[in-house]
Amino acid sequence: MKSPDPRPAWLTDGARRRTRATASVVAVGALTLAAAVSTATAAAATSAAPAASTASVASLSSVVAALPAAATQTPFGDNVIVFDPSMPVSDIEEVVNDIHAEQVDDEMGTNRWSLFFKPGTYGTAEDPLQIRVGYTTEVAGLGADPGDVVINGKVESFNRCIRDGGTSYCVALNNFWRTLSNLTINVNGAGQDGCRQTANFWAVSQAVSLRRVEVTGGNLSLMDYCTAGPQFASGGFIADSKASFVLNGSQQQWLTRNSEVGGWSNGVWNQVFAGVEGAPSDANFPAEPYTTLETTPLSREKPWLWMDANGAWKVRVPAAAAQTRGTTWGDGLTAGRTLDLSEFHIAKPGDSVQSINSQLARGKNLLLTPGVYDINRSIDIKRPGTVVLGMGHATLTAVNGATPITVWDRAGIVVAGVTIDAGLKNSKVLMQVGADRPRNPAQGSTLANPVTLSDVYFRVGGPHIGKADVSLQIDADNVLVDHTWVWRADHGVEGFTGPNEGDSQRWATNTGRNGLIVNGDDVTATGLFVEHYQEHNTIWNGERGRVVLYQNELPYDPPSQADWTQADGTLGYPGYKVGATVKSHQLWGGGSYVFNRNDPSIVTENGFEVPNTPGVKMTHLLTVNLDAGTIRHVVNGVGDQVDATRSGQPAYVGSYP
Repeated sequence: MKSPDPRPAWLTDGARRRTRATASVVAVGALTLAAAVSTATAAAATSAAPAASTASVASLSSVVAALPAAATQTPFGDNVIVFDPSMPVSDIEEVVNDIHAEQVDDEMGTNRWSLFFKPGTYGTAEDPLQIRVGYTTEVAGLGADPGDVVINGKVESFNRCIRDGGTSYCVALNNFWRTLSNLTINVNGAGQDGCRQTANFWAVSQAVSLRRVEVTGGNLSLMDYCTAGPQFASGGFIADSKASFVLNGSQQQWLTRNSEVGGWSNGVWNQVFAGVEGAPSDANFPAEPYTTLETTPLSREKPWLWMDANGAWKVRVPAAAAQTRGTTWGDGLTAGRTLDLSEFHIAKPGDSVQSINSQLARGKNLLLTPGVYDINRSIDIKRPGTVVLGMGHATLTAVNGATPITVWDRAGIVVAGVTIDAGLKNSKVLMQVGADRPRNPAQGSTLANPVTLSDVYFRVGGPHIGKADVSLQIDADNVLVDHTWVWRADHGVEGFTGPNEGDSQRWATNTGRNGLIVNGDDVTATGLFVEHYQEHNTIWNGERGRVVLYQNELPYDPPSQADWTQADGTLGYPGYKVGATVKSHQLWGGGSYVFNRNDPSIVTENGFEVPNTPGVKMTHLLTVNLDAGTIRHVVNGVGDQVDATRSGQPAYVGSYP
């Protein structure tokens, strides 16, 4: 039994209550989580939470306005800042940390930021650059590879401290929607308290990517063990990166793909590695909850903005490859193609969909600058090889039931860095891939050059009421999904009232039947996070599907068992369902969690449901109770029951069948 949670009910419910994961400590090499935090916890006990900045929007505006013109006069409009190595460290810190102060609690707000660093070195051993990253903020280097931008210092995300009257609670559970990419961090904690000296803290949860980053001179810590001691975290994703040592800490699940690590501290429930040099062995699963693939079945890195030696803006579009391992940049420039900025239409909030589609029809690619876009008809992506790249978590909100993005079945289309929100009127689907089926086989997506979605996120509810039958539907073959969070909101600012944050109102109002439906064959997903939908969260009907890490939470808010029972009388909906006629499918590292806070008596029969056939192979599955509700079996009647009597203790199935 765990000790009672001292936090108020509004926080434990709304902030996605989890089990204190530091109870699960797994030794790897000479370092354990316990050793890593033993001295840190003592220091944290006497450390206050990070002081909240008093910077106002007005003062932030004045700080930004004081920057050199070159920093803000970019082709991309507002909320894009480009830093230069010649700028004083204190000036950069003032701007970035004032932005952080504005964004640290703005979970459901409309501000979006892109903060870029030109090639060069920032900070010194004596005067390090130490910055923090808040909601809907992108921090990225503008080099051709991560070594072109070096930060001597820190780029961090700490536990978020939420104040309720005179009490403060600090967790990372809701640290969503932020991005760090394409730079090197030489860890330097000079001037910070002793607890933070030796690690770069990246305490984050879903919809956060760390790509093309090298961390040297200290640890990369995926939890913040200094702000009020070790606390909950629910990430996460690393790709194409390198770190001397990673402290997983309290992260309940994590995917690390195509990277290099000098060591890894521990696992909690579901730590997955694909194509990672130095990854821990999974031979002792589930005592050590690792799933390790020697190679990634199919990968393509996310496109990135960069600046050449003449100061010209470019976009690098990596190539896809099969059975990959390690970083793409260790032996030179990442394989792929380079596009000039002139080949892109640069869109800004307020632009009409008609104008965007007109530019796409003329053969332009699309760059979505930071902001929130109202989308009243589909942005239609039809041309082979089209690149759509969002900056600063650019967000597309459905208006009048629109489908914000449709992607035709065309080879090499890439959509990256975009968040899609359901609107007030129901949408049948928020994003459809393969909208032109049946396709022209001569132009269709291929495994050598697949349609690719990278860091594409979905929300039904949260910042406002949202309604969508299906969030993401894939009808094309040969599609790669590289990191997505498909989320029907369990909390937000919609104004619901009543018990459990107005869950009964949420169930009736923020409607979302399915998160993901895959009808195409040969679809691969690396880092698939789907949560809280009102029937099956994921339905996979296509053949030869492959998924590397699946994370799911069943909905918190069904009012009763009757609301969470299938038409045939089956109790509940499994979080992951493979169609009954599918002959071939593989999943490595899958978890389905239950927290039926609105009615803790609710029962779900299975976390996973798949055909019982030799070609369907499920490796390392788990279910877990998060304090309320029951899942009777892990998969197809196999695996132990999880309920409130074993909260936080997973039931595992090593392989099925």
